[in-house]
Amino acid sequence: MNKIFIVARREFLTRVQKKTFLLTTIGVPILIFAFYAVIIFMSVKSTSDFKVAVVDQANVFNGKIDEKKSSEVIFSFVNDDTATLNKKLEQKEYDAYLYVPTGFSISGQSNDSLQFRSAKTVGLMTREKIENRVSKALEEKRLLSMNISKAQLDSIQAQKELITFANTSGKKENQTKVGVSYAVGFISGFMIYIILFIYGTMVMRGVVEEKVSRIAEVIISSVKPFQLMMGKIIGIGAVGLIQFLIWGALVLVLQLAIPALFPQLFEGMQAQPVQPGMMAAVDATKQQPDMIRGLMEGLNQINFPLIVGCFVFYFLGGYFMYASLFAAVGSAANEDMQDAQSLLLPIMMPIIFGIVIMMQAVNNPNGSLAVFGSLFPLTSPIVMMARVAHGIPDGVSTFQLILSMLFLILGFFGTTWLAGKIYRTGILMYGKKVTWKELWKWAIKKN
Repeated sequence: MNKIFIVARREFLTRVQKKTFLLTTIGVPILIFAFYAVIIFMSVKSTSDFKVAVVDQANVFNGKIDEKKSSEVIFSFVNDDTATLNKKLEQKEYDAYLYVPTGFSISGQSNDSLQFRSAKTVGLMTREKIENRVSKALEEKRLLSMNISKAQLDSIQAQKELITFANTSGKKENQTKVGVSYAVGFISGFMIYIILFIYGTMVMRGVVEEKVSRIAEVIISSVKPFQLMMGKIIGIGAVGLIQFLIWGALVLVLQLAIPALFPQLFEGMQAQPVQPGMMAAVDATKQQPDMIRGLMEGLNQINFPLIVGCFVFYFLGGYFMYASLFAAVGSAANEDMQDAQSLLLPIMMPIIFGIVIMMQAVNNPNGSLAVFGSLFPLTSPIVMMARVAHGIPDGVSTFQLILSMLFLILGFFGTTWLAGKIYRTGILMYGKKVTWKELWKWAIKKN
């Protein structure tokens, strides 16, 4: 055991002391957040009011489109003719104008229609906002023309919240919580998916390099092949864990630092209206507070200690299981890295299947495919995170979670035992192109 930790310490220090480790671990997150801050700054600074002149010849709108205030689209009623308006468009006094001809009728019996002309191409989101506000104003006028009072109209347009309860817990479900759970589960599963590829490949490359340079022959004279393999896996895994802990701390610090350094940016963002389609029937002045309140309630219902604990467990379990397989493939490769690439397909397929099943699990955490994927050791590190994000027992039962962890531990011991037998033979074999059939013979042959 002492020799395993000696090898692990060597692998850990060799990678941590490199300049590339500091650049990727500290420099990359800072660079990403710098771009993030610049994007926010540019988006806030570039936002300006879209001014629309309205010529209401038929007096349909009675001098107002609606009573809502928008910081992006401003309607101004004028009495100019179209020639004057076109000239003002050229002079950039207005961005567009809406012309309501004299014969226009809200009943739709006339052949005349509204005319909208802009100086330049109008963005899709801005166009949708204008169309929604004008259409809603016309709809209100039509209903009022049918002798429907304002109180009745408000009653018709009032929306009632659909209250849902989880039968397993009996608690009221926050709809925002479902969306947050979806996002947390997807991000967690995808991160483990990336981890398995990046650090598994790192283990494989490390084994290939030592085999090609013949350093492995010297090391094996002092330690057993299994001890060398486990030492490399533990050392590189520790590098990955340290990297993610540093990234998590940097993300937390930078998330707190950006609002403190650039408060005007977030004040500008809070002043922006909610995008259309999110809460179209809610008053624009109440949209963002309600949305933030719902988001906070949803976050409060997420069991983050459970998610963090499961993430660490499945990160380590999935990494150790796949890293041993990657190490076995690396030990069978020769000088040409394509030999190792050709052997990777059976190892990569379960990881790919895991991310495919996870796409289903975030939407239906209790489906049969999601349950199978979260119990099967080769896919559980990715799929189970999508289910755990929905909580216990809504997303996954306690029994299934414990069973999945047990299967993953057994899977780790099984793959490590097989990989160790392959590694012991392959690390000292040169000049022969190995197939999976050959690897299987190495794995099942007696000592």
